[in-house]
Amino acid sequence: MNVIGLMSGTSADGVDAALVDIRPGPRRPALRLIAFRTFPYPPGLREHVLDVASGGSTEEVCHLNAYLGELFAEAAAGIARAAGVPLAAVDLIGSHGQTIHHLPSSRPEGPHNVRSTLQVGEPAVIAERTGVTTVADFRPRDMAAGGEGAPLTPLVHHFLFAHPSRGRVVLNLGGIANATVLPAGEDAGAVTGFDTGPANVLLDEFVRRTRLAECGYDAGGRLAAAGRPVPEILEDLLEHPFIRRPPPKSTGRETFNPAFVDAFRTRLARGGASDIDGLATLAAFTVQAVSRNLRAFVFPTAAVQEVVVMGGGAENTTLMRGLADALPECRVMPAESLGVPGRAVEAMAFAGLAYLTAGGRPGNLPRVTGARDFRILGCIVPGANYKGLFHG
Repeated sequence: MNVIGLMSGTSADGVDAALVDIRPGPRRPALRLIAFRTFPYPPGLREHVLDVASGGSTEEVCHLNAYLGELFAEAAAGIARAAGVPLAAVDLIGSHGQTIHHLPSSRPEGPHNVRSTLQVGEPAVIAERTGVTTVADFRPRDMAAGGEGAPLTPLVHHFLFAHPSRGRVVLNLGGIANATVLPAGEDAGAVTGFDTGPANVLLDEFVRRTRLAECGYDAGGRLAAAGRPVPEILEDLLEHPFIRRPPPKSTGRETFNPAFVDAFRTRLARGGASDIDGLATLAAFTVQAVSRNLRAFVFPTAAVQEVVVMGGGAENTTLMRGLADALPECRVMPAESLGVPGRAVEAMAFAGLAYLTAGGRPGNLPRVTGARDFRILGCIVPGANYKGLFHG
């Protein structure tokens, strides 16, 4: 089955699109990447998305939902074109969309404990423009079942990276850092995972606000490598309640956001630290948050020999060097060393989740999200191929 996975992460800088060949296997589906590409958002859209996410009007959210649907549809058509595969030969699209707000902690409303999340990028537009049946809105069903709705990628990480004799942690350093724990063996029921804290979301925001780099991010981690972490500020950051909280847990821009960076910069200025040292401190925060979470919540119960790193942070040599130093008992390596492009994994994951939904199979792991039980995820928007896909 040819499945396209689409997503835009916390960085909100474009649509990642992966075309994946998915076939049933004796123990788990086999995913083979055919093509991957990132389709950048038009100039100014990233800032608009973040503004809307931090307090946009209902009108803006409504408009953005439809507009991003158009861009996600263009990305689906673009990745098919890049692979030389006609859209008529694509069986399914799985779209994560663009998260606008994620509130995994329950909030009492009368007799109800309400958990909520909102991803935009209207799947009806994607299905209409491409003609391909589209699965989207993966998080809400898990949350309705009492889960956090995130992370949802660990099951597909299991499909891609589980090893019969080596325990692995799959570490995605996107905007937020999340870890999937894959004990040695083939048992998906043993998989756990959770967000460990911020990654590029704070680093990129700090670089943009301080104008340390014209490109808006620390390419390769070279700037952070030139600084020195400020110990007392770093320790205060590591006392953040989210870092210390046991799983299941997930986070996002609702916690680690521009206001967080502004408060951090104020603290730096009071202590007379430079911006370069501030960036180094935030890089160390990411590394130490990962290390402390693994030592507190993973290593006591799971033997881990390898940490497989993906996402934009895998290209940051300061983060990768820091992880190797902080986790000397593990081999820290990029996903590419296992034959999978790290930047493609998250988009591949939503192709995999759509495949599971189409087959009537659960996509969540209750041990990861805290949901009451396994659930089939997402909403299905029929495309021109719907009848053949589900009733052939």
